[in-house]
Amino acid sequence: MNDQKNDKKLSLACAVLTVSDSRTAGNDTSGNWLAETLARDGHNCVRRDLVKDDIYAIRRIISDWIYDPAVQVIITNGATGFSHRDAVPAAVTPLFDTEIPGFGELFRQISHADIGTSTIQSRAVAGIANDTVIFCLPGSTSACEAAWDHILREQLDSRHKPCNFASHFKNR
Repeated sequence: MNDQKNDKKLSLACAVLTVSDSRTAGNDTSGNWLAETLARDGHNCVRRDLVKDDIYAIRRIISDWIYDPAVQVIITNGATGFSHRDAVPAAVTPLFDTEIPGFGELFRQISHADIGTSTIQSRAVAGIANDTVIFCLPGSTSACEAAWDHILREQLDSRHKPCNFASHFKNR
């Protein structure tokens, strides 16, 4: 068996989608933070977009990225709450081949330290579709930071033991 301890960290091809009715390229703080953090941690942000909170517009972009062999990881930010316009879970979960239920559970546990019981209003979800890992985060920069610092950084690091999602891409 290959000893991952000595392996070089894989650089993953990532896409960032901000879902918002109010954000623009000029004030997309969480999307900018995610793209910068991916680069800082050795990954490539190969796709980036901003879309209004519309189930079919979201689904169109995510579907295109799932189909694109150049995209390995998709991270969305925004529209995971309970307002009538928060469409990300409804748009994205039908596209999953496999859901990653532990992601949402762990994210809400981590968020509890910052926002208390309001964490139950987060519908952060994750799954895999066409060998593409998809993480759907809330839109606040602090929520994106929490998800990255406590979950995604390790799970997208091919050297992380005992398991990680990056190791799924070694043969790709």
